Amino acid sequence: MSRRAVPDWLTEWEYAHRGLHGDGVPENSLQGARLAIERGMGIECDIQRSADDYPMVLHDWDLQRLTGTKRDTEALTAEELQQLRHLGSEETIAALPQLLKLVSGRVPLLIEIKSRRGYDVARTCLAVSSQLADYSGPHAVMSFDPRVARWFRKHSPGTCAGLIMREDEHGYTQQAWQRRLALWLAKPDFLAYHIAALPSPWVAGLRLKGLPILTWTVNSRETRIRALDSADALISEGAGLA
Repeated sequence: MSRRAVPDWLTEWEYAHRGLHGDGVPENSLQGARLAIERGMGIECDIQRSADDYPMVLHDWDLQRLTGTKRDTEALTAEELQQLRHLGSEETIAALPQLLKLVSGRVPLLIEIKSRRGYDVARTCLAVSSQLADYSGPHAVMSFDPRVARWFRKHSPGTCAGLIMREDEHGYTQQAWQRRLALWLAKPDFLAYHIAALPSPWVAGLRLKGLPILTWTVNSRETRIRALDSADALISEGAGLA
């Protein structure tokens, strides 16, 4: 697998998982981003696509858990989504340009593009790439879907692009052959690996060969100790924060 140069900043920061959320601060909110910046942390965020192909800073495929609205996320336009408030907060759902304007290069961003079986993820890649075209701050994209890293490698080669992987029942890479196939398809600049699957001889071997390893979600003292030993950078929240 060919290796592209990876920016130094990628492994020099710790990243707040979905922003620095908790204690009344919603995940993936602008408030959480502000707190991460104040703490000197990079920011990991999620992207869903609106009905009008706009990249929204949101994790779930439906809006019930986060807003109490019984609608699919992609059924609403960006304008409609931005009218919704996170439960228990005055924070509204943010669009990616709002987050980019707020961060303005002060800390790096890890932008996870959500995907699932049968999903036209290329549309989301294009929407995200369009918003990043004039953004000069440090940033990378990543996804469980290997098509995302492939898309950016072809259409936006200047963008650092990673592959996220897990081995439990919730992922698509439980078997070793699936993990190797995903890695071959993506040819990622870095790997973001589930902390529950570390340490891993396979991942350790990739790391020795020069592939940067990030890990998520570091949310306890125990996982933090393990992450510091097994990975180059941490994506953390709660009790896993330094």
